[in-house]
Amino acid sequence: MKILVMSDTHGDAEVIQHVRNQHGDSDVLIHCGDSELSYEHPHLANMVRVRGNCDYTDNRFPDEQVVSHGDVKIFVTHGHLFQVKSSLLTLSYRAKELGVNICCFGHSHLLGAEMIDGILFINPGSLLMPRGRREQSYIVVKVENTKYIVECFTRQGELLETIQFKH
Repeated sequence: MKILVMSDTHGDAEVIQHVRNQHGDSDVLIHCGDSELSYEHPHLANMVRVRGNCDYTDNRFPDEQVVSHGDVKIFVTHGHLFQVKSSLLTLSYRAKELGVNICCFGHSHLLGAEMIDGILFINPGSLLMPRGRREQSYIVVKVENTKYIVECFTRQGELLETIQFKH
């Protein structure tokens, strides 16, 4: 299974479509909020999408979503309601409560992936205004039998790094 995760595009609809085109074979498409687009925008079609703190003009965005694909259960939220700029503790409590395998979030604009208590936490960074590094970024997660392969890409599709986690 292949999961495409992006966040914090802040009104740049074209970058969403550009990244989608690069990974057209993805099984699950996720936008972790702050798209600043309407819920029905065509570039968000067929994506799991949630409300970010800057998505205040369209109240159809849910604050969080849980989706399943095969045996994998994924929790998607923006992160601002879980204070992710300070700690992942509150977010990890919610992820455990939901019984998910993967938790995707944004808000901090900081690219990263880590395993906490058997749950893979993914922050794809920002495709518009990154923090902590200069590259605008997104993530692809490949789920295999015993591992997650997390690939971090630049906006232009260049591979930044690959990280593997056992599950």
